[in-house]
Amino acid sequence: MGSRKTNQPPPPPTATQALGQIVREQRKSLKLTQEDLALSAGVGLAFLYELEHGKATVRLDKVLAVLRTLGIAVACRLGRPEQPAGSITDELPRAKS
Repeated sequence: MGSRKTNQPPPPPTATQALGQIVREQRKSLKLTQEDLALSAGVGLAFLYELEHGKATVRLDKVLAVLRTLGIAVACRLGRPEQPAGSITDELPRAKS
């Protein structure tokens, strides 16, 4: 038995893929090369390439540096469903050592 092809639309992009697309589009609209942006943001070229291509990363500091360099604002809501969410933008305060 052969497998049936369905005419289903492709799955929506993941959050990391969507973010990568936003970064790439903004970089291009500013007429920056990947090399220029990586240097300005203080990140490596390989990191920027992976970010633009939707690779998941735990280097939030580097992601925020790229977004800040491109002038992209970030806002998110943190909280549990049963509790009101707090709002943060761009950077979290540093923990005391």
